Amino acid sequence: MGSEGEAPKGAQTLLNGLALVRLVADGVRDVPALQGRTGLRRSTLYRLVQTLRGEGYLRDTPNGLSLGPTLIELGFGALASNPLASVAAPHLQALADEVRDTVHLAVEDHGSVLYLAKIPGQRGAEMRSRVGQRMPLTRTGIGKALLLDARERWVERWRAEGPADEAAASPSARRAGEGAEEDFLGRMEYYRAGGYSYDMEENEPGIRCVAAPVRDGSDAVVGAVSVSATAPYMPAERMRELVPRVQGAAADISAEMGYRGRRR
Repeated sequence: MGSEGEAPKGAQTLLNGLALVRLVADGVRDVPALQGRTGLRRSTLYRLVQTLRGEGYLRDTPNGLSLGPTLIELGFGALASNPLASVAAPHLQALADEVRDTVHLAVEDHGSVLYLAKIPGQRGAEMRSRVGQRMPLTRTGIGKALLLDARERWVERWRAEGPADEAAASPSARRAGEGAEEDFLGRMEYYRAGGYSYDMEENEPGIRCVAAPVRDGSDAVVGAVSVSATAPYMPAERMRELVPRVQGAAADISAEMGYRGRRR
């Protein structure tokens, strides 16, 4: 936040307002908590919150402040304007209908996974992912798929996101060789050669996934598709069987994005 020596104005006011919206999105629900997180003066904070309410960026609920309808409208507009989300929609639905598990579409944004679409599975499993949420690149299958071409970034991202040692990884992750940096790098080379990636419960206990990258006409990775399910529905054999299905959906989307290379 900027200096509080005078009433906020101009660009600093805009930045302060955007920071409040992001804090509410992260779960801060009342003005005192916002004040504690921002250090803004109470009068400044109330003016900003009142303005954001009036413009529909925030609203009051029985549980406190939440994001308002204007942000929902803008969010849907942003998704609709993204050609990848529009192109991918029918292919994601076809894949979800076939596998009956949760299907995601994501891109990399500011060094993290950003989910653009989620189709819940038909087996009743709940997972914490949601559209607009961010997740680590190196601990998610879909994030690893987004990184397949970026070998020069693997170490940097792992050190920024990965567990400090093997004990921090889940038992399934350790068995899969995902617990330490050298194992992660070796696994990424294997995934890169195969054109897919796995999540062996590194990001969410009990949840595994199979993912594949989406490419555009320049051969760049512009997104990724994944199928996720609870571990009982994702034994090793089924994960292997899902690889060509997920790659097929990613290839169909890639073709519509202008990719003309061979299926990897």
